[in-house]
Amino acid sequence: MVPPLEGGTDALLPDLPKGPLQAYRARASFCWQELVLFLEGEDMLRLKKTIFSALENDPLFAHSHGEDLSLEKYRELSFLRCKRVMEYSLLPVEEMVARPLSVQTLITCLGMYDWSLAVKFLLHMLTFGSAIYSSGSERHLKYLPKIFNMDIFGCFAVTELSHGSNAKAIRTTAHYDPTTEEFIIHSPDFEAAKFWVGNMGKTATHAVVFAQLYTPGGQCHGPHSFVVQIRNPKTLLPMPGVMVGDIGKKLGLNGVDNGFAMFHKVRIPRQDLLNRIGDVTPEGTYVTPFKDDRQRFGASLGTLSLGRVAIVGMSIVNLKLAVSIALRFSATRCQFGPSDGEEVPVLEYQTQRWRLLPYLAAAYALDHFSKSLFLDLAELQRGLMGTDQGARQAELGREIHALASAGKPLASWTAQRGIQECREACGGHGYLAGGAHFQSPLRTVDFLQAYPDILGQRFTCPSVDSCLDSSVPLAAYEWLVGYLLRESYQKLNQEKRSGSNDFEARNNSQVYYCHPLALAFLELTVVRRFHEYTHQPRVPPPLRAVLGRLSALYALWSLSQHTALLYQGGYFSGEQAGKMIQNAILDLCSQLKDDAVALVDVIAPPDFVLDSPIGRADGELYKNLWTAVLLESRVLERPSWWSEFSVHKPRIGSLKSKL
Repeated sequence: MVPPLEGGTDALLPDLPKGPLQAYRARASFCWQELVLFLEGEDMLRLKKTIFSALENDPLFAHSHGEDLSLEKYRELSFLRCKRVMEYSLLPVEEMVARPLSVQTLITCLGMYDWSLAVKFLLHMLTFGSAIYSSGSERHLKYLPKIFNMDIFGCFAVTELSHGSNAKAIRTTAHYDPTTEEFIIHSPDFEAAKFWVGNMGKTATHAVVFAQLYTPGGQCHGPHSFVVQIRNPKTLLPMPGVMVGDIGKKLGLNGVDNGFAMFHKVRIPRQDLLNRIGDVTPEGTYVTPFKDDRQRFGASLGTLSLGRVAIVGMSIVNLKLAVSIALRFSATRCQFGPSDGEEVPVLEYQTQRWRLLPYLAAAYALDHFSKSLFLDLAELQRGLMGTDQGARQAELGREIHALASAGKPLASWTAQRGIQECREACGGHGYLAGGAHFQSPLRTVDFLQAYPDILGQRFTCPSVDSCLDSSVPLAAYEWLVGYLLRESYQKLNQEKRSGSNDFEARNNSQVYYCHPLALAFLELTVVRRFHEYTHQPRVPPPLRAVLGRLSALYALWSLSQHTALLYQGGYFSGEQAGKMIQNAILDLCSQLKDDAVALVDVIAPPDFVLDSPIGRADGELYKNLWTAVLLESRVLERPSWWSEFSVHKPRIGSLKSKL
């Protein structure tokens, strides 16, 4: 077990190295250490430092610069690193239960180093281990020590070759046989094969398998989860009746062995049904604490949402890394200036700020959303493991599922666009229905109770200065969601009146209606949560201004992408409304320019983890670039193919004679 780091906050947050970035750090309007402590808390910060220190001081985690690892070598290394992380016992079980965000912190730190390692660990410990812990009961606790000791290695098998998001329609079956008190797991055909399952390709010995549960008499009770052994832990050979294999090389995350599996009448004990939401008696009677199938499935959505919540967090981490590198680069890369003899950092240019700073604000806002959604999921899991298994629990599961389903594309698309913008900026170096009463345990749709009044509102800001608070775009977002909700509802009714069935009506109402509605709703949720977080009374006074600007910039920048809809619906009128939003964004970018480096210092990992010569904390851009070139190249060494070429190369004379 790695001992936690000792010392006070000074030891946790030492001064950053002096260098070219010091000029921007000196101009920051806040203390970056104070903001780190406010955002993370001392305990979480200590955990981060412990993790990063363990990785940096272990030769197994040394970066292999300039070396292209083979697929098998990369997978072997990822498995050994995952095993080493488990041996470190960085996060005891009681710590995970008491402080759920510590789990997200661990995954985040590992992901900053290498997402193959982080995903492999996450799939084994969280998706597999957490599913057994939260979806099972006391009879399943026997698996936990084996998971922690890696006596068994796990995966989570929901997705099938022909079914992904539509988990209700999976085709793997589990028929109960009361004569032997066993379930028979079966894949009816190749389309029912479990597919794209991480860790299943080469290393997993056990899987949490989702299958349609059938009791004697042929009644189907819908998807349930089962613990199924797929390989012998000592030989890694497939178990009888299991066909399991690897799907091969992918475009990324090749340290993770994604695989497939088919089951031919594989028998497992009745006790290996994870029975938190439903169980089968030895005689074959189905029992459940939930009143109806809808409530039961709603409660199970929490387990299915974990992967989407994790992808939200992964996307934000990647965006953080990209903006850290791009902004440190922009603060030290000097090009042109007011006179021939003077060059200024490219961060001083309005275009560079406009390209990068909104994504810095997005990283902060989406990071808070990701953490709050993870806590919502932890609340759901605690309720399922206790006695809270009523209607509220089911509604909470559905609401989290909706937020996670919309959050995944919003976060990943934002990160994708942001990372590309960061690359280019470094140059060559580089869910809702209307008209009915609904419950909202997380209060994400409570604002719609004032739906008619909201639609009657209009943009009334008199000046740019009055737009510089996130309450302004927040009000606009509430109108936008209300407007898109009305338009989507009317479109659905129009389709039904024209003869479309429910499926056709929904399908024909996606583009321009339900799709932008889902995105706008999720963006509103992110904006609202970050606005409430940055405007709460416990924010230290020195941090209120910079956090308020970040909140306003993210909200206005996101809202500006819906300008056409705001004009189309009549919320905006006249050219000044649109111009006011644009000018407010530019003003906020200008106001945040001098804080950019310090804001990056808050979210950037240590140089060892960031592993970028143009994004190091010392700001020595050109020296670090040159050092990296020397380290990763073999100076004065001929190419490996040169000797053969020099022997067989054509002679000029012989060419002339042929001519």
